[in-house]
Amino acid sequence: MRFGAIAASLAGRASATLSQPVSGVSLAMVRIALGALLAWDCWRFIRHDRVFRYWVEPDFHFAYGGFGWVTPLPPPWIHAAWLAMGLAAILVMLGLFYRVAIVVLTLLFGYFFLLDKAEYLNHFYLVILLLMLMCVLPAHRTLSLDARFRPALRGAQVPYAAVFILRAQMEIMLVFAGLAKLTPDWLAGEPLGLWLRDRAGGFPLGFLFQHDAAIIAAAWGTTALHLIGATLLLWRRSRLAIFAVYYVFHAANAILFNIGIFPWLTIAATTIFFSPDWPRRAARRLMAWFRPVPPHQPPPPAAPRRLPAVALLAMAAWIAVQLALPLRAAIFASDLRWSGEGHRFSWRMRLHDRQADGVFVVTSDEQEWTVRPTDYLTARQAGKMLVRPDMIHQFAGHLEAVWRDAGHGDVAVRAAIRKSLNGRPAQAFVDPTVDLTAIARSPLAGDPWILPLRHPVWGVVDNRALRSPVGIRP
Repeated sequence: MRFGAIAASLAGRASATLSQPVSGVSLAMVRIALGALLAWDCWRFIRHDRVFRYWVEPDFHFAYGGFGWVTPLPPPWIHAAWLAMGLAAILVMLGLFYRVAIVVLTLLFGYFFLLDKAEYLNHFYLVILLLMLMCVLPAHRTLSLDARFRPALRGAQVPYAAVFILRAQMEIMLVFAGLAKLTPDWLAGEPLGLWLRDRAGGFPLGFLFQHDAAIIAAAWGTTALHLIGATLLLWRRSRLAIFAVYYVFHAANAILFNIGIFPWLTIAATTIFFSPDWPRRAARRLMAWFRPVPPHQPPPPAAPRRLPAVALLAMAAWIAVQLALPLRAAIFASDLRWSGEGHRFSWRMRLHDRQADGVFVVTSDEQEWTVRPTDYLTARQAGKMLVRPDMIHQFAGHLEAVWRDAGHGDVAVRAAIRKSLNGRPAQAFVDPTVDLTAIARSPLAGDPWILPLRHPVWGVVDNRALRSPVGIRP
C-alpha cells in the first residue's frame, strides 16, 4: 500500500511538471530545422541519383524482419514518392498543413527506410524517431503559416512534455553513443586513426593526426564529450559551453566524413536543451546591438492543462523502448565489434572499420557453384552484407530460393568470408562448413557460426607495426 502511494505521488508530480506551459518557440525551431534538412537531403539524393542506385538498380533488397512486403515502387513512381517526401519536408518547415504534412513525411521516409537494411544509417534512424515524435507534438502553434492563417490554432506555449520528450531522446542518443565507444580498440585509437590519417590532408591541424598520442587523445576526448558533455547539457550554467564544443565537434565531422545531414541535424536538435524561449532571447540580444530594445514582456502563463494518463504512459513506454534497444547488446555473447550483432538501433556511430571479401558456395544434386555476392547484389550492398551476420544469412536464403526456382533440390549454401576489423589482418569470419540454409537465427541470440576474433585489442600502435617490414602479417 505504501509503495502504491509513493508511486501515485511521483506520477502526480511528474504529470504536474510535464503539464506546465512553456514557450513553444524552441520546439518550432526544431521543426523548421528538421524540415529544411530533410528537404536538402532529398535534393542531394536527386542530384547524385541515389534513388536509382539504392532502390531501383538492385535486383534484391535486404528486408527487415516482418517487413518483406515493403518493396520498391517501379520507376517513375518511386521518384514521384521521393519528390512528394521533399515537398512534405518543405511544408513541415513552413508549418503549412502541418498535421497532414508531418504524417505524410513520416510515412514516406519510413517507407524508404524499410526498403533495404543495406542502407541503414543511424542518422536515418534518428530522423524516423524525430518524425514520429513530431507527429504528436504541437510544433506548429508558433512560427508557422498554419498559426498565421488560423488564429484559433495560434499559441505561444506548449506543455513542457513536448520539450521534455525531445530532450530525453537526444540525451539517450548522446549517452549511448559514448557508452558504445568504451571498447578496447576505440580507446587504443582505432579505427579513428585509420580515418583521420586518410582525411587529414586538407584539415586544419591535420598534421597532428600523424602522431599516435593525438589520435588517442581525440578518441578519449570524443568519448568524454558524449558521456560527460551530454550530462552537462542538462545543467544551465554549462549548457552553452558544452553546446559550443558539440558544434565544433559536429562541424569537424561534417568536413572530415561524408555523413550527410547528421552533424547539422544533431546540432539543431541539441538546441532543445536550451530554455524553451531561447530564440526570442537571442533575437532580442542581437537587436539590442543596433537599437534600444524595451524590456521583454512575456505572455501571461496559460493555465496548465493536465496531460491525460495515456500521454504519460506513451512517453514512459517510448523512453523504455529507447533504453532497451541499445541495452539489448548485453544479451549477445559474441564480441559485438566483430560480429556486428545488435548494431542497429543502438547508436554505434562511426565506431568500427569493417572490410570483408568472400564467396558463397552453393551445392545441390552433387553439383557445386561458387557465387560472388556482386553476381546478385550491387557493390554497395555486397560490402554491407559481408560484414553483417543477419544479412549473410538472408543472402544465403535468397541463393537457396534462386536455385530451387531453377529446379534444384536439397540446396545447401555455405560462405567463405574473410574480414578485417579496424585494420587487423583479415581472418575467417564465418564457419565455412556450416550450411546457412539449415539453421535459424534468433534476433536475441548470437550466431555460433561466427568465428571468434583472434586479436581482442587493436590500436594505432598495432597498425603501425603491421605496416612495418617486421610487423604482423595475415
